[in-house]
Amino acid sequence: MDKDLEAGLQEEPAENGHVWSAEHTDNDLSFHAVQAVNVSVRDLSVNVDVSPGRIRAFAAAFRRRRQRPIETSKRILDHVSTSMPNGNLTAILGGSGSGKTTMLHALSNRVGGNRLHTTRDIRYNGNGRISSIRSAYVMQNDVLIPTLTVRETLQYAAELRLPPPTSSDERHQVVEDVILELGLKECADTKIGNNVHKGCSGGEKRRTSLGVQMLANPSVLFLDEVTTGLDAASAFQLVKTLKLLARKGRTIIVTIHQPRSEIWGLLDRLVLLSGGVTVYSGSAQQCLPYFEDIGYPLPPFVNPAEFLVDIAAVDNRSPDLEKDSSARVEMLKQAWRKGSGDRTFWLADGRFDIEPGAVENQPGTTQRYIGRQIRVLTARTFKTTYRDPMGMAGSIIEALSMAIITGWIFLNLDGSLAGIRSRQGALYTAAALQGYLILLFETYRLTIDIKLFDREYAERVVTVPSFLISRRLARVFVEDLPVPLIYSIIFYFMVGFDARASQFFVFFSVNLLMHYIAVTLAMLCVSVSRNFAGASLIANLAYTLQSLGCGYFVQSNQIPVWMRWLKWTAYVFYGFGAMAANEFVGHTSSPAGRIYDCPAPGGSSNPACEEYTGAYQMQSLGFPSQWITRPILVLLAFAIAFYVGAAVILRYDKVVIRISRGLQTDIDTSLGKEDLAAKSLDNRRSVRIALQGYSLDIQKRDWMLTKSETKSILKPIKTVFDPGVLNVIMGPSGSGKTSLLNVMADRVQDSLSTRYKRSGELTFNGAVPSPEVVRSICSYVCQDDDALLPCLTVRENLRFAAALRLPTCLSKEQKHQRAESVLLKMGLRDCSNILVGNELIKGISGGEKRRVTIAIQILTDPQVLVLDEPTSGLDAFTASSIVTVLKGLAEEGRTLILTIHQARSDLFQHFGNILLLARGGSPVFAGKGSDMLPYFASLGFHCPTATNPADFALDLITVNLQHADKEAATREKVRSLILDWDSSHPPITHTPSRISAPAELGSLVRSQTSFATAFPLLCRRSFLNFRRSPPAQVARTTQVLGFAVILTLFFAPLQSNTYSIQTRLGFIQEFAALYFVGMLQNVAVYPTEKSVFYREHDDGAYGVAAFFLTYTFLEIPFEIITSLLFALLTVVAAGLPRTINLFLIVAFNCFAIVNCGESVGIVFNTLVEHTGFAVNITSVLLSVGTIMGGIMSLDIPSFLQAWNHLSPIKWSLGNLAPYTLRGVVFTCPDDEAKCMGPRSGEEVLKLYKLDTNSGLNLVALGVCVVVYRLVAWALLECRRRRWAWSAWFGTWRKASQ
Repeated sequence: MDKDLEAGLQEEPAENGHVWSAEHTDNDLSFHAVQAVNVSVRDLSVNVDVSPGRIRAFAAAFRRRRQRPIETSKRILDHVSTSMPNGNLTAILGGSGSGKTTMLHALSNRVGGNRLHTTRDIRYNGNGRISSIRSAYVMQNDVLIPTLTVRETLQYAAELRLPPPTSSDERHQVVEDVILELGLKECADTKIGNNVHKGCSGGEKRRTSLGVQMLANPSVLFLDEVTTGLDAASAFQLVKTLKLLARKGRTIIVTIHQPRSEIWGLLDRLVLLSGGVTVYSGSAQQCLPYFEDIGYPLPPFVNPAEFLVDIAAVDNRSPDLEKDSSARVEMLKQAWRKGSGDRTFWLADGRFDIEPGAVENQPGTTQRYIGRQIRVLTARTFKTTYRDPMGMAGSIIEALSMAIITGWIFLNLDGSLAGIRSRQGALYTAAALQGYLILLFETYRLTIDIKLFDREYAERVVTVPSFLISRRLARVFVEDLPVPLIYSIIFYFMVGFDARASQFFVFFSVNLLMHYIAVTLAMLCVSVSRNFAGASLIANLAYTLQSLGCGYFVQSNQIPVWMRWLKWTAYVFYGFGAMAANEFVGHTSSPAGRIYDCPAPGGSSNPACEEYTGAYQMQSLGFPSQWITRPILVLLAFAIAFYVGAAVILRYDKVVIRISRGLQTDIDTSLGKEDLAAKSLDNRRSVRIALQGYSLDIQKRDWMLTKSETKSILKPIKTVFDPGVLNVIMGPSGSGKTSLLNVMADRVQDSLSTRYKRSGELTFNGAVPSPEVVRSICSYVCQDDDALLPCLTVRENLRFAAALRLPTCLSKEQKHQRAESVLLKMGLRDCSNILVGNELIKGISGGEKRRVTIAIQILTDPQVLVLDEPTSGLDAFTASSIVTVLKGLAEEGRTLILTIHQARSDLFQHFGNILLLARGGSPVFAGKGSDMLPYFASLGFHCPTATNPADFALDLITVNLQHADKEAATREKVRSLILDWDSSHPPITHTPSRISAPAELGSLVRSQTSFATAFPLLCRRSFLNFRRSPPAQVARTTQVLGFAVILTLFFAPLQSNTYSIQTRLGFIQEFAALYFVGMLQNVAVYPTEKSVFYREHDDGAYGVAAFFLTYTFLEIPFEIITSLLFALLTVVAAGLPRTINLFLIVAFNCFAIVNCGESVGIVFNTLVEHTGFAVNITSVLLSVGTIMGGIMSLDIPSFLQAWNHLSPIKWSLGNLAPYTLRGVVFTCPDDEAKCMGPRSGEEVLKLYKLDTNSGLNLVALGVCVVVYRLVAWALLECRRRRWAWSAWFGTWRKASQ
C-alpha cells in the first residue's frame, strides 16, 4: 500500500478510541484490472444563454417592464484547468452555485442543448473522445427499478456491464463483494421500492446506485454528490471504497457537499471552485500549505473541507460581511491566476502500477454483446412485469372486461339489417378500439420505463435493438399473447361469429397484430416525447387519423380527395378490412359472400336482398372483395415499421441534460439575512413532547389481500423533545428516523395493503393528543420541496401560503406583512422575486428552496416544527446557515424536531436533545446533547478530541457489513449498546408548561381556511402558475383542437347522397372520442395538482371543496374556448346547417363530453394511486360508453341499456343525431332503382332508434355533467376523510387479531 493511502487512512476513528489500520479497507473486490486513464482539462468554460424567449422578450419590451438591459448570457465555469491522474481520488468542492455539477457534466460529456456554449479541451490519455475509454457516472437522483431487490438490481447490472471473459461465477462473486463493500448486506433482499410501496431507505438506494456503476468496472468513475442522503458513517465507508478503487488504477472524480474530517484524509487531489472560477487545483496534501502561504491558515480542530468551502463562499449576512468576503474570494481567484502560468495540466499517457491480471482495454461500451443484452433485459423485464400486479392485472382485466362487456353489447347478433350494422360495429371494436386501449396504457407505462433505458443507453450499457426486442420477448407469454387471445375467445363467440376454426384463427391473428401495432406505436410516440402529455397527444391524434381512414366512420369514397390517400397509411384500414372480409366474404365460394337473413324470397338473386350480402357490405365499406392475406402482411409491416421508426429516433435523438431558458440564479443569496428574535418560554405557549414505550410495526398484505407479514420499524422508545432547543434524531440508514417523524406528525395513512400499528404513548405536555390537535400544533417539513409551485416567485409562494393559512381575522395587509416578516426572518429577501423553478425552469438554489419550505410552515407560528433532513443535499456552508436559522426558531419558544445525516463539527454544540437510533429502530441514547459523550465514555467508548462527536456516535452504532469478522464484532457492540440503554435510561417525568392538558390542547385545533377565503386565492394562484407553465397550457388546449382539425379534414364537406349516410353517422359517432380527450387531459394535469393539494390539506390549509372547485373553475374556461373552436370547425367547415342554434348545440356537446371525461379521470386517479391501472380501467369504461352510444350497436341488452342511461355518450348522440339529420334528404347518385336503404334523415333515425326527444337528451347530457362532477367531488372528499376505508379496515383488524 502506498504512503499517501496510509496517510489518508491512518487517522480513521475506531471503536473504543483506537485507530483502525489501513488494512481495514483492503477488501478484495473481484474486478479485473482496468486500463489506466489520465484526465486533463485546459480552459474549460461554460456559458448559458439566459435571454428570454422571443415572445416573452417582446412582451417585456412592449410593457416597459425592464428598466435595464436584459441579461443574455451567464458564465457558469470560467477557464477551469486541472489534471486528474489515474490512481487518484479527486474531489470537486465549492459552495452553492460554484459550478461543481456543471464541471462534472462537462468532464463526462453529459450536457447539451443549443443554448449551452462550452469551450473546452479535455483529454483522456491524450484522446479528446470520452468514448475511447470505459467510464461510468453516478447521478444525484437514483434511477432504479422499484420492484427488484438490491441483489437482483446489482446482479442484472453485472450481467449487462461486465463483458466476457468474465464468467457467471465471477460476476456473482463481484456482486456479493460489492454488497459487502457498500454495506448492503442487510437490505440485499429488500425491494428498492418507491413513494407508493416503501422499500429501501434513501441511503440504501444511493449506495445501490453506486454499486450499479461500480459493476461497469470503469477506468474513470464520475460521481455527483454521492454521499447526499447518507449518514456520516455510511458516507465515510463509501468514500473508503472509492479510495480502494482508485488505489487499483482507476480515476475517481467526485463532487461532495459535506465531507467529514476523516474523508479529507482520503482525498488525493482537489479542485476548489468559487463562482465557476478555480481558486485551487492540485494535491490535497499541498492545499492547506498553499492557503496558509497566502494568509489563510487552517484553525485548530476545524474540518479542512468545511474551512475551504467557507473561505471560498461569499458571506451575505450583512453588507460589511458581503463586502469583505467578496474581496477575499476575488483575492483567492487572483492569487490562483497569478501562479497558474507556472503550472502544467497535461498528463502523459502514463501507466499506473496495477495488480496482475487481464487488463480490460475495451472502450466505454459493452454494446457488441447484443445477444447477452437481450437475454438479460428479457429476464429483467419479465420479472418486473409479473412483480407489478396492478400493471399486469390491468392488462388482463382490461381484456376480460372489454371482451365480456362488448360481447354482451353485441350478444348473438342476428342476420337482420340492424344485426349486420351491429356486426360492422363489433368488427370495428375488435380491430380498432381494443388496440387503442392498449396504446394508451403502453404509452403511460413507457413514459416511466423509458427513463432507465435513457440512462443505460447514455452509459452505452444497452443498445436500442436489445431494449426493443427484449421488451416484447419478456411480455410474449404474460401480455402479448394472453391479452388478444382472451379478448378474441370471449368476444368472438359471444357476438356469434362463425365457429369455424379457420375463421376464428384469422380473427385472432388480426387481433394479435393490432396489439403489436399498438405497443410499437406507443414506443414511437414515447421516443418522440418522453412525457405523458406530449406522448398521449401524439398517440391520440395518430389513432384519430387511423380510425377515420379505416372506412367505418367515413366511407372511403366519401373521404375528400386530398385526404383519401391516407387510408392506405392507416393500419386500422387494413385491420378492419381483414376482419370484415373474414366475416363477410371469407371462407365461402359464393360471389355474393355470406348471405344473411333477407326477408325477401330468392336470396342473393333478389335485388331486394343485395344489402344482406357480404359483398354489398364490403363494397359499402370501400374494401376490395379479397382482402385477408394482403392486409395481414401489411399489418405485420406496420408493426415492424413503427418499431424501426422508434429505434431510429431513440438511436439518434439522445436525451441530454439541458439548461432551461428560465435560468435566474443558483447562488443562495439569502444566507445569514435572518431576523430572529428569541422569546422567553414564559411568554408563549410551549409544547413538550414525550414518547413512552412508543413503537411502530407495519403490516403488509399481498396484492390479493390474503397473506400478510409484519415488520418492526421502531422498537419501544422513551424520550422527550423540549421546546427552545434543537431536538435531533440521528442514526444510520434504515434506523426509522423518517418513519418516526411521519407517525409523530400523523402523516401516515392505512391503506388496503398496508397498516401501521402503533404502540405506547405519544403525549403533548403529558396528555395524549387527538389527530386534529397533532395536525394543528405540528408543522411538517418533508425531505422534498414538491409542495412549492415552480412558476411562482418566492414572495408569491409565501404570500399565497399566508393568505391560505393565517386566520381570517387578519386583514390582507397584515397577512402580507407576516409573509414579509417570515421572508426576512428566513433570509429570503434577495431571492424574493425569483421563480422557485423545477427540472424545466431553473430558479432558486436548493438551500433557498429548503428555506422557503420551512418559511411556509412557520407562517402560522406553530408550536411544533418537524423537519426531515433539512440539510440533505446542501453544501457545508448552506447547511450551517440553515441550522443557525433553525436554532433561532427554537429559541423563539418552538419545539423543533429534526433528523440529520451529516452534521458539521461546529454544529453539534447547537444540539439540545439527541435521540440516537440504531438500524432496526432500536434506541441507543436519548437525552441532552451534552450528556451523550459522557454516557458513551462511561461504557468505555471515548471520543477522540479531534473527532466530530456526531460522526463518532454514528460510527459507534453502525454495523460494519464489509467483513465477516468486523460484522460480528460491531453487531455485538451495537447489541450491547442497545441493551445498556434499555437497562439504564431514567423514567420520563412531565415538566409543567404554559399549556394545560387536555382542555387547552383542544383549544389549539386550527380550523381550515373557509371556502369563501380560499377559493378566490387558489384561483388566482393556480391561474398565475398555469399562465407561466407552457406544458400545462399545451395539455389543456391541443387535444381538442387537434382532434377538430383532423375531423374537419376527413369529413368536410358532408354530402347528401345515400352513400353519405354512414359517413354522417360516423361523424356523429366521432364525438364520443372526446370522452378520451377529457380523460387524457386529466391524467396530464390532475395527478400533479392532487399531490400539492394533499400536502397542503395535510397541513390543514384548506378543504376539499376549495381545491376541487378551483380545479373545475380553471378547467372550464379552456373547455369552453376549445369547444367553441371545435364547433366552428365542425359546423362551418364540415358542412352542417350553419345556424347559431346548431353551433351552440355542437359546442355544448363537445364541452359536456370532455368535462365528463375529466370527471371520470378524477374519480379513478383519486381512487387508485397506480396511474397506469387507473388509465386502463378508465379506458374500458369510456370504451363501453362509446360503443353503447347507439350507432355502433343497434340492439343492446336491456340490462346494459339501463346502465347506458348513465353514459353521456348516449345523451350526446341522442341529441346530435336528430339535430343534424332531421330534414336531410338523401339522393341516389346512381340508378334510382338500385338505391337501397333510407332516403331521409328521419328514416335513418328510425333505423338506428335515435328518433327521440332531442331537447330532453340535451338536458340529460347537462345533468350528466353535473352528476359526474359531484360524484368525483364526493369520492375525493371520502378519500381525504378516510370514510371509504373504515369498513374494510374494521374487518381487517378483526381478522388479524
